[in-house]
Amino acid sequence: MRRIATGSVGIAQGEEDIFSEFAEGGTMWTGQGERERRKPVRFDTAYKSRPAVHVGLALIDVDTNPNFRTDVRAENVTRHGFDLVFRTWSDSRVARIRMSWIAIGELPNSDDWDV
Repeated sequence: MRRIATGSVGIAQGEEDIFSEFAEGGTMWTGQGERERRKPVRFDTAYKSRPAVHVGLALIDVDTNPNFRTDVRAENVTRHGFDLVFRTWSDSRVARIRMSWIAIGELPNSDDWDV
């Protein structure tokens, strides 16, 4: 468990369109094998230390004929932001994805010393 040792807790959240590839025939819709899309997210205010970030799928538009295989995560989390990552593989056909996220962590305090 992560303990936040201050009364200054920041919660940031948002939604990001990761891709829409049906109309253009992009590889998420037409491809095979391992495929990945990333979208960087930058926090409006930097956290004091690396926050906890949770991601989820807010919109899923997929072909229902093959299996839907997906891996969603936050990677490269820093005080300033992170990467939203969507992966699929095999014969899954994905037209559009929107991901939601929430970050919770300690904010800098005016009483903090920069040593």
